[in-house]
Amino acid sequence: MHYAILAYHVEGAITAMTPEEDAALMVELRKIDRRLTEEGMLGPAARLDFTRSACTLRDGLVIDGPFAETKEQLLGLYLVDCATRDDAIQAARDLARVNPTAVYEIRPIVLYLPGAPLSASAD
Repeated sequence: MHYAILAYHVEGAITAMTPEEDAALMVELRKIDRRLTEEGMLGPAARLDFTRSACTLRDGLVIDGPFAETKEQLLGLYLVDCATRDDAIQAARDLARVNPTAVYEIRPIVLYLPGAPLSASAD
């Protein structure tokens, strides 16, 4: 089953990081990325640009920004192919271990249209 792991974080906490802190965080996250890739679980993953560069399409109108009334913003996502929901939760736990102030939402994907290779079970 494919799952999206959506990474929410307080954007100000990320922008407040020094380049060295950000690089150290990315080194740890990449270790998990490599392991999930080696296990055939990781599909596309992305770090999203800041919300100030986002726009929202609502009722046919394009508006600047996501304008979410939330403390955290969606800053990235992972697409994983896991045998069980518990496996997807464990992948998110691994990410949270190295980025403990982030919030990870795990959501099954009910429609997958290939655009980037995933594991062989995606066929």
